[in-house]
Amino acid sequence: MMYLAFAAAFFILIKLYFRLAAHYNIIDKPNERSSHSSITIRGGGIIFVVAAIVALCLNFSAFGIPAIGIVIIGIISFLDDMYSLPNKVRLLVHIAAVSLMFYYLTVFTGFPVYVVIALYILVIGIINAYNFMDGINGITGLYSLVTLGALQFVNMQRFPFINTDMIWLPMLACAVFLFFNFRKKAACFAGDVGSVTIAFWIITLLLKLIFVTGDWKYLLFLSVYGVDTILTILHRLSMRQNIFKAHRLHFYQIMVNERKVPHLWVATLYALIQGGIDLFIIGNQVNLLMNILIVCGPLVLVYVIVKPALMHKIAA
Repeated sequence: MMYLAFAAAFFILIKLYFRLAAHYNIIDKPNERSSHSSITIRGGGIIFVVAAIVALCLNFSAFGIPAIGIVIIGIISFLDDMYSLPNKVRLLVHIAAVSLMFYYLTVFTGFPVYVVIALYILVIGIINAYNFMDGINGITGLYSLVTLGALQFVNMQRFPFINTDMIWLPMLACAVFLFFNFRKKAACFAGDVGSVTIAFWIITLLLKLIFVTGDWKYLLFLSVYGVDTILTILHRLSMRQNIFKAHRLHFYQIMVNERKVPHLWVATLYALIQGGIDLFIIGNQVNLLMNILIVCGPLVLVYVIVKPALMHKIAA
């Protein structure tokens, strides 16, 4: 009953946000880099910040410090959605929020300085990659729901590493958000406030699981996004493009924008592939290197073979 109450509250709050967003013109206007063609409310992902506030109040000892980090990074991302803040401001706030995450995970006392620096780069890189991948209807909510589901399965059936509510809450928020976003014509987009905050939450859970088990294979719960992001960066570098500027060269963008595959099909495909990988990761006992080869090898091959073929057909 508690979860139903939270879901109902999230639903009501996001509807209230729609009214505020419409009143204050918090909208996403399509441009030449967009994968949509109509004006849509931006910032529906604020529901993840609401879920973090609930987590903060519900059980501070279990998740209070990272929940504060989620709220902080969510607020700056929401402001960025509205005003396009300078990169330096965003970066400083991201570092502050990640520092709270690391304090919660005892990173500062558990690892040497060079590892801590590497973790800062890794975490901030993943947060930004997650944000870059949020470009079509349904992809962020569905992919996040699958990843959180895998984490909850491990938490409940294999290695308890956190209070289950701290995973159920973002899953409920994802489900409510998807009700409005997983549509041919979305009622809202996540905005940076959505993609950045849910990324922060998932990374916190992933690192918590990795540190409890000592097994880095769980980072492959983000392998589909990871391969697409890294190979797209390499692709853009090879074309001498500025990788910090908006583009339409991700694999999912080629499928949606150029090959005209429906948004929801592509979002579902990404989530299903990641879900299959998650089942493999949970069920096998092979070492980290073998997991990387088995999981990332086929993803890389598909990217380097299929994407150029699709782009060649476009050019032809």
